[in-house]
Amino acid sequence: MSNVVCVTGGSGCIGSWLVHLLLERGYTVRATVKDLNDDSETKHLQGFEGADTRLRIFQIDLLDYNSIVAAVAGCAGVFHLASPCIVDRVQDPQKELLDPAIKGTINVLTAAKEAGVSRVVVTSSISSITPSPKWPSDVIKNEDCWTDIEYCKENQLWYPMSKTLAEKSAWEFAKEKGLDIVVVNPGTVMGPVISPKLNASMIMLVRLLQGCTETYEDFFMGSVHFKDVALAHILVYENKAASGRHLCVEAISHYGDFAAKVAELYPEYNVPRLPRDTQPGLLRAKDASKKLMNLGLKFIPMEQIIQEAVEGLKTKGFI
Repeated sequence: MSNVVCVTGGSGCIGSWLVHLLLERGYTVRATVKDLNDDSETKHLQGFEGADTRLRIFQIDLLDYNSIVAAVAGCAGVFHLASPCIVDRVQDPQKELLDPAIKGTINVLTAAKEAGVSRVVVTSSISSITPSPKWPSDVIKNEDCWTDIEYCKENQLWYPMSKTLAEKSAWEFAKEKGLDIVVVNPGTVMGPVISPKLNASMIMLVRLLQGCTETYEDFFMGSVHFKDVALAHILVYENKAASGRHLCVEAISHYGDFAAKVAELYPEYNVPRLPRDTQPGLLRAKDASKKLMNLGLKFIPMEQIIQEAVEGLKTKGFI
């Protein structure tokens, strides 16, 4: 059973890439979805090479512990990706973001502990690293940096708050119960989309191409390719020496840098001219994700991420 793993949120943009790469490597995968009867969640997964013999799809509800138990039983490893990602305004933050993120994470970790899982990789986010206005202005943000919960409350930034509280509760659980967990903190994740639905990051790119002038001051810290995020998960799972948090961006950059590159590559679109420094005080860094680089990850550069993302959007008819 050592190569049997569970991927929660397996139908999402990152999850689909992870399931694809795990199957490619010979793993037997249990992918979880919200609705087994929804083709947009299941069909693309069933089309992967190896899926007919080594993929099982389970329907779970993050707030229903028993539904998670069935998916995790008999697995050596768990990749916990399932968590709502909404950066637009929400009506009911507790119900829409906080409960599924925090209680859902604890339910998955509890099921993993009970099932004797050897390692859980938790997908956190740079949203549990930034916004962090009290971080020293002369120090490049790294894995020691945590999002400021009070700042999030004051500014109604419910998504960063949900990711930060979920990750903190995961670390507390691991310490109390003796569960081996390791965390990946991806930036703005983009690239060619396998799943039929776009994630929040790709919607952001579509809006930018349509002329949206939002600068995502409290949300952006750098871009990263779907494939690299999936590879990061596999690297920290397979490398037993990997521990703690892993910032996962091709570089720490400003949204202004990203928008300027999109405008340069795609002059035919109505990309707005944004200020260069859209994230006040954020120090840029080429090698911020040193921990993952030391594990052998070679990040796809921003230019290629944008090109593959935009071409993918065109192919699928999103733009």
